[in-house]
Formats: sequence, C-alpha cells, structure tokens
Amino acid sequence: MRIRQERPADADDITAVTVAAFRDHPYSEHTEQFVIRELRAAGALTVSLVAEMEGRVVGHIACSPVTMSDGTPDWYGLGPVSVLPEHQRQGIGHALIGEGLSSIKALGGRGCALVGDPGYYARFGFRNPAALVHEGVPQAFFMVLPFDDHPVPVGRVEFHPAFRARR
Repeated sequence: MRIRQERPADADDITAVTVAAFRDHPYSEHTEQFVIRELRAAGALTVSLVAEMEGRVVGHIACSPVTMSDGTPDWYGLGPVSVLPEHQRQGIGHALIGEGLSSIKALGGRGCALVGDPGYYARFGFRNPAALVHEGVPQAFFMVLPFDDHPVPVGRVEFHPAFRARR
C-alpha cells in the first residue's frame, strides 16, 4: 500500500471509494462524496490523500479548515475517511489518519476535530471536549485532538459549509 496526495484524475475513484465505504454505514446520510466534491470545488480540501494498492485507489482521507467561535485559528476537520469494504480492517484507515494528522501538523495546525466513533478515534488520542460543541451532533461522537499542547478551543466549532452538501 502507498499513500500519496490526491491527483485530479483520482476524483472519480475517490467518489467510488467513498460511496462504497459508507453504503451500509448506519449513521451516514450518504452525502460524504458530495462533501468531498464541494470541499474540492471551494478550494477547502486542505489535505486529500489516497491509499493505493497495485495502482488502484482503495482509500481516501479529507481534511479541511474549521471555524472556532472563540476565534482560535488553525484547526482542521478530519473526514470523511473512506476505505473500500473489502480492504477494511487491514490498517489502511489507520495509516490514512496518521498521514492526515501529520500533514495537518506540518501545515501549522493546532488541532483537529471530527465526528466519528469514539471507540475507534480514541486510539489516535481524540477525546470528547468538555467546553467545545458541534451543534446538532451528540457530544459523544464529537471529538478533538489538540497538537503540541495547544489548548482546546471553547464554544462551538463549525465545519466548512460543504458539509451541508446533499447532492
């Protein structure tokens, strides 16, 4: 497996991987592929990495800027993260997340926020913040990871408007 930056020719493969990865996900609204497309169109796809095996895209991770109500800069949202179902539970998602977090840190990011399974993301150091919320999302599924001893912002986080994409 090789992880690399997204190329323009990867867009259709990323869409296919994302649709397949979330097809049977119980908490998905099945709009993840539209979110990625809109982030890309808005120039807000700060980090877009693919996992490739034998020349085939089998996974993808997206990272984009988020806005903190207290004005704290340089925080990013992680996700969606997608791996083809037949390649899940093989460490591809783990590798993509590790590379995505490293990329955000290299850009000067202070931290990362996401909505996801706490049992999975806790292994990367993500935790539920006490004083930061993402409105409309149960607090148990909203998680943050501050980098290099940066404090967790206080208030509300807003993901890029592309996360409201429905088509």
